Amino acid sequence: MSQPHEEEGERWAGVVDAFRYCARRDHLRRTVRIALVVGVVLTAINQLDVILAGDSTSATWVKCGLNFVVPFVVSNLGLLSGRAARG
Repeated sequence: MSQPHEEEGERWAGVVDAFRYCARRDHLRRTVRIALVVGVVLTAINQLDVILAGDSTSATWVKCGLNFVVPFVVSNLGLLSGRAARG
């Protein structure tokens, strides 16, 4: 028996279903890995010199956090758009 919203061509009814789809274990495993890799690379490129010099502020750490949040959101949007294109 298939899970709700997993059948080929079935679309989600709204935001809650989209969140549920992105929160599936296999999807989270992929999107979190992407966010970690891209976040580390972006942090190294953009903030590593500041951190290593000991000049980091709260704003620096917020920027570092966003370096992980943005690729997580983008990878989930890609996941959803791929799902919509198949439907």
